[in-house]
Amino acid sequence: MEKTKIAVLVSGGGTNLQALIDAQTNGILQNGEIALVLSGNRNAYALERAAKAGIDTEIVVKKECADQAEFEQKMIAALEMYNIDLIVLAGFMNILSADFTGRYSERIINVHPSLIPSFCGKGFYGLRVHEAALSYGVKVTGATVHFVNEIPDGGRIIAQKAVAIQKGDTPEILQKRVMEEAEWILLPQAVEEVSAAIRKGETV
Repeated sequence: MEKTKIAVLVSGGGTNLQALIDAQTNGILQNGEIALVLSGNRNAYALERAAKAGIDTEIVVKKECADQAEFEQKMIAALEMYNIDLIVLAGFMNILSADFTGRYSERIINVHPSLIPSFCGKGFYGLRVHEAALSYGVKVTGATVHFVNEIPDGGRIIAQKAVAIQKGDTPEILQKRVMEEAEWILLPQAVEEVSAAIRKGETV
């Protein structure tokens, strides 16, 4: 059977995309292959990362569409063109509707930079998550890979990895450590696990 076809949805620098590209090169990602990088931003550096790796790209910008429905319809058209089996959100800065997430039930995964259910949900993204963790004074944070449903950060958890908070951490320092010690390790492993399950017709 063919490998699970993966689309990575991006909006920015694409560091998590790079972790997946590296995992594909290093043989960590064996049951899936990145067939498409879809960007919601024409200037995303992630598009250059995809080009360097020889991965096809598509761009769908929400503000160039009449509404959410048109935006999602254009994305669906691109995903169907590449016969995508699995969608990975890697710093994709657009909320997806219940119609979209329902269409791809347990076929969309996201990495969130905290241990869900802490510091997650609407408004918790990027540095805001790490600012909240530090201001609350938790001693441990981390990353969570989860399925995506209509509730922000509300889907079933696939994997989590803890990262210790250290004295003198700033949100920027903590963000970098969570990426290096958790996100970039956890996301490729989870994508491989889900890709293997899809190929076998099993659930994760």
